[in-house]
Amino acid sequence: MSHTHSGPPDEGASAPRSSAIVAVLAFSGIVVATMQTLVIPIVPELPRLIDAPASDTAWAVTATLLAAAVATPMAGRLGDMFGKRRLLLISLVLLVTGSVTAALSESLPVLIVGRLLQGLSGGVIPLGISIMRDELPAERLASATAVMSASLGVGGALGLPTAALIAENFDWHTLFWASGSLGAVATVLVLTLVPESKVRTGGRFDLVGAIGMAAGLVCLLLAISKGADWGWGSGTTLGLFAAAVVILPVWGLFELRTPQPLVDLRTTARRQVLFTNLSSIALGFSMFAMSLVLPQLLQLPEATGYGLGQSLLAAGLVMAPSGLVMLAIAPVSAALSKAKGPKITLMTGALIVAAGYGLNIVLMDQVWQLVLVSCVIGCGIGFTYGAMPALIMGAVPRSETGAANSLNTLMRSIGTSVASALAGVILAQMTTALGPVSVPSQNGFRTVLALGAGAALLSFALAAFIPRRSAGQATATPAASGPAEPAEAARAEA
Repeated sequence: MSHTHSGPPDEGASAPRSSAIVAVLAFSGIVVATMQTLVIPIVPELPRLIDAPASDTAWAVTATLLAAAVATPMAGRLGDMFGKRRLLLISLVLLVTGSVTAALSESLPVLIVGRLLQGLSGGVIPLGISIMRDELPAERLASATAVMSASLGVGGALGLPTAALIAENFDWHTLFWASGSLGAVATVLVLTLVPESKVRTGGRFDLVGAIGMAAGLVCLLLAISKGADWGWGSGTTLGLFAAAVVILPVWGLFELRTPQPLVDLRTTARRQVLFTNLSSIALGFSMFAMSLVLPQLLQLPEATGYGLGQSLLAAGLVMAPSGLVMLAIAPVSAALSKAKGPKITLMTGALIVAAGYGLNIVLMDQVWQLVLVSCVIGCGIGFTYGAMPALIMGAVPRSETGAANSLNTLMRSIGTSVASALAGVILAQMTTALGPVSVPSQNGFRTVLALGAGAALLSFALAAFIPRRSAGQATATPAASGPAEPAEAARAEA
């Protein structure tokens, strides 16, 4: 395997240049993150808009989830091999292409193709973090990666009210023209202001490993996301789970024996990486509870006794401040990591998230209460999002940054998918009558919130097993150093 390394970024790099790189990459991350919530306002109307059954139109959401899960780790590995900026640009072009395809669609198959292409842009955020590691001076890296990582939550929080506003006032195709335009702006900005890193591994792409990972992930996530529709005991759902149980271990054995694997499982098994990823799964589970419960509480009719009777746009506006809080907390997260280490920052954020859910269990009667709760949870997420890339980069060599960060992003997505499925089962079982229909009961929502708090506490407990920062480690991101990183990572395992 050939390696091309550059030393640490120039400490004297101009602040305006560094700020421009951070701003462009964060903007790109926010644009990509909005793809997850882009179609939510029109999902109930899609069967009428494109003359298709509701069970089929749900693929407009599922397709993006699956494509992002498969593409994210592949984009990270390809970025390490052939250039992170190059893969970032390819991802943005796929987003624009998918947006235009969906904007021109009049049938479900074309719309699903567009949403698949949009999902293939999922690697933008971990690629952006990796570019920052290569290009920014060490003193800027912690706060910059915290902002970039938070862009995932910011895009989701701000995307929902924006999409609802467009959907309520314009033709539904306008959603995709808008996302395509934003993607085009991001592409031009990256071309103009973001340099290509010289840090590359070279080598050959592990195609067999990529196919195996894609097959295993698709089986697992498809069973999780569609199990409620198909039936958890149906042959299709059980068959997909069985296939994932067989494929993923075989894939892992293959990766261990491959000289240039798609995912270096030996690096992934290092204690710092392993427990950061496990904590990320639990945190991904916890985060989704807010996204699921708060909009439903806001939109349910007041006749239920606990619904607040708000529109989708109003619900999105209630959620939006949490995204701004995530962005604002990024420099605070970086400062805490510098003072106490990213492990403490991750644990602090997980406790704040758990406290937010505990608060929500008793405060759900007024709109302002849900705004407060979403901001508290957003604050906790901001801390955790800032800490996770720092922990990952502190334990892997510079040449594996893209793949390692992408895998961490995937872990959060898996946690979110599991939360979606489990919460769906709970809310479908714990219902109350509202005229001729059944709606989730207040106790059902409280059960999901309690699970969210429990998952955040589990994330806290798992983070406790991450090795303590040694005295010799750099403050914010230990791996901001040069080629000697593997030795430092090994010492961190002690």
